[in-house]
Amino acid sequence: MADNEGNRFSARAARYASVGARVGGVAVQMAGARLAGRSMGDAANAAALTLALGSLKGPLMKVAQFMATIPEALPAEWAEKLQQLQANAPPMGAAFVKRRMQAELGPDWRTRFDSFDLHPAHAASLGQVHKATALDGAPLACKLQYPDMRSVVEADLKQLDVLFALRRRFDGAVDTREMAQEIGARVREELDYTREAKHVALYRDILGSGELETDVRVPGVRLELSTGRLLTLGWLEGEPLLSFVGAPQEERNIIARAMFRAWWHPFVRLGIIHGDPHLGNYSVFRGADGKAAGINLLDYGCIRIFPPKFVKGVIDLYRGLRDGDDDLVVKAYEIWGFRNLKPELVEILNIWARFIYGPLLDDRERAIADGVSPGQYGREQAFKVHKGLKEKGPVTIPREFVFMDRAAIGLGGGFLHLDARLNFFRMFNEALGEFDVEAMAEGQRAALERAGLTAAFD
Repeated sequence: MADNEGNRFSARAARYASVGARVGGVAVQMAGARLAGRSMGDAANAAALTLALGSLKGPLMKVAQFMATIPEALPAEWAEKLQQLQANAPPMGAAFVKRRMQAELGPDWRTRFDSFDLHPAHAASLGQVHKATALDGAPLACKLQYPDMRSVVEADLKQLDVLFALRRRFDGAVDTREMAQEIGARVREELDYTREAKHVALYRDILGSGELETDVRVPGVRLELSTGRLLTLGWLEGEPLLSFVGAPQEERNIIARAMFRAWWHPFVRLGIIHGDPHLGNYSVFRGADGKAAGINLLDYGCIRIFPPKFVKGVIDLYRGLRDGDDDLVVKAYEIWGFRNLKPELVEILNIWARFIYGPLLDDRERAIADGVSPGQYGREQAFKVHKGLKEKGPVTIPREFVFMDRAAIGLGGGFLHLDARLNFFRMFNEALGEFDVEAMAEGQRAALERAGLTAAFD
C-alpha cells in the first residue's frame, strides 16, 4: 500500500537547484582553468568537484563514486579524489521510518514483525537497512528506500550529463555518451525493489545449489513484506571482508575463490553479472571450525544481464589473446560494440585487455597483480590507453563495456585487499567449460523466466 511519490516536479525542481548550483560552479571554474591553459583534470579542479559532490547526498555521489572505479570515465585526478568520498547518507530518524513503513505496508505494519529496529543497521545513498525479526522468528533485513528518490535520481542524472559534456568538450579522446546512458539505466533500475527481489531469486537459482552452495550464500526474499520501495530479505550473519586481511593465506584464498565463482560463473554460463562489487556488498561467514568458509553476496540492485552475443565477444577476446589470433580479437571488439577500429586503435585497446585477462591467461598460482595498491589497480594501464587514444582516437565506449569493466576492476581490487594467491586460469576455464553460445542463450532465457524477468536488452 505504497504512497504515490512518483517523479514529482516539485522534488525534482528542488534537487535541480541544489545540485545544479554546485555542478555549475565547478563547470565555470573548469572553463576558466581551460582558458588559462590548465588541464580540466588538474588537482584544483578535482578538489573543487570533490568539495561540491561531497556536500551532497544521494544518487549523484553514488554515481560519482561508481564512475571513479571505471578507468577513463573521469580524469585520473578526479577519480582519485572521488574515491575518497563516503557514500553514507544521513539516516532517517525513527519517526520518519515509521511513516515510511506505514506508507509501504499499511497502518498495521508493526504487527507483521516480531521485532523491528527503528535505527538502521546500514545507511547508504538510496535507502537504509533495518534489522527485524519475522513472526516465525527468522532474522530479517528490511531495505527501505528514502522518499522522492525517483525525482532525485532524475535531477542528478541531468547533472551527470553536464559532467560528461565537460569531459567531451575538454578531452575528446573518449566519447562517454553511451556510458552515460548505461549508468542512467542501471541507477533507475536500482530504484525498483520489485525487480531487485527478482534478481535475488535469479541468484538463488544460479548459486543456491550444487557445487557453489558451500561457499556462496544468497538471502531469501519475503515477498509478503516487500513492495516497490521496501525489500525484505533473510538476514545473513557475516563479518566484513576487510576484517580478514590479516587472516591466514588459506582463508583469504577461500574468500577470494568464492568471490571469483560468484561473479564469473553466472556470467560465462548465463550472461549475468553482479555489477556492484563494492567490498561492502560481501560479508564472510565462518564454518564449524571457526575459519572463513565463504561469502554472503549482498545487494542485488545492480545486476547486469547481457545479450548472449556480448558474452561470446568476451570469450572470443579471451581466446584471441590466448591463441594470438588477431582477427578473432578484432571481431570480439566489434561484437562488444567498438566501431571503426584501425590496427593502431586495436593495439591500444589490447593494453587494457591484456591487463584484465592477464591473470586468466597465466596457468600458475599467482596474485591478481604484483606491487599494486587496491586504489591504483588498473590506473597505469588506463593512463597508457588514454594517452594512446588522444593520439589515435577518439573511440566511443560501448555501453555494455561499462559494468563489465567496472566489475572486473572492483573484483580485482578485492583480491588485492586479500592478497589472494590462486590459479585464476584454471578457475576461469573450469567456469567456462565447453562454452556454447546457443546453449548459454537457452539457459539464460530459462533462468530469467523462472525468476520472472525478461531478456529485454537495451
